[in-house]
Amino acid sequence: MKVLVYSAKDFEIPYLEEANNKKHKLDYIKDALSSNTAMKAVGYDAISMFSADEADFITIEKLKDFGVKYIALRSVGHDNVNLRSASRLNIRVANVPAYSPHAIAEHAVALLLAVNRKLIESNFRVSHYNFNLDNLVGFDLNKKTVGIIGTGKIGSVMSKIMNGFGCKLLGYDIVENTDLIDKYDMKYTTLVDLCNKADIISLHVPLNTETYQLINEDLIYEMKDDVILINTTRGSVINTEDVINGLKKGKIGALGIDVYENEKGVFFKDHSQHLIDDDLLLKLNAMPNVLITGHQAFLTEEALSNIAETTIYNLDCWDLKKETENELTEIN
Repeated sequence: MKVLVYSAKDFEIPYLEEANNKKHKLDYIKDALSSNTAMKAVGYDAISMFSADEADFITIEKLKDFGVKYIALRSVGHDNVNLRSASRLNIRVANVPAYSPHAIAEHAVALLLAVNRKLIESNFRVSHYNFNLDNLVGFDLNKKTVGIIGTGKIGSVMSKIMNGFGCKLLGYDIVENTDLIDKYDMKYTTLVDLCNKADIISLHVPLNTETYQLINEDLIYEMKDDVILINTTRGSVINTEDVINGLKKGKIGALGIDVYENEKGVFFKDHSQHLIDDDLLLKLNAMPNVLITGHQAFLTEEALSNIAETTIYNLDCWDLKKETENELTEIN
């Protein structure tokens, strides 16, 4: 099968090559998939796309016209794909449903520890031989209440880690995870009650109509003062402007994010030689109690291997005229 890999990153190509083992002809381009770059897929049976790519209605129609039959996502999330259009046009779409929940949860913990213990500021001071400890006070995680919003695969790992720190766990999800209740004494509650009681809130929900800007002014008002908010899911799960206001007022004590609602066209690129035209991102970057990483939570050897292997597996199934259990479309 001839496959065009959009948004190909240098760090992932070796993993894709190893998983592929010369079975498919993979061509790599750094361009993100969009209606403007869809034409590059002329002559290809399939494309592979990343979370920063966009397969909207127009793009899907163009891919169909250019002969593309399959779309292999290299991500869990698929809110950037118009699945209805793909199904209607008989284009099969499959994702990587679980590449490494440990990678994401561990990164969330890294963000939490860094903002709580002010490690970035501390490192900056030490690099300038300033060993003053003023304004570097954090708090023990032990016995603190952690609210886990979304207790699926990643949220479950996050719960296990936080339990190991000796934290009390509050959970919110449409389906309660009985394992978390039994093993870690998680207490499921309402979203408002979780915000009322949690010292730390970590987000692990998919982006959909129910979770879009879930963290907004109303919910921030319900949070404890100086709460630490962590987001490693999708940027649009939080209303960035409302969160900035919460930071200014001291309602949110610290913010650690690996995703950003306006990250498309910004993340995964080097913008160091010019000023970013994004007031919200500039404000966040200027705040000493905010830590931003550039969508790197998935960036572990294990996760990259799993992503590559599942992506190639999906292509293998299609090449053999078989369905893969990771398909997101319904083809008649």
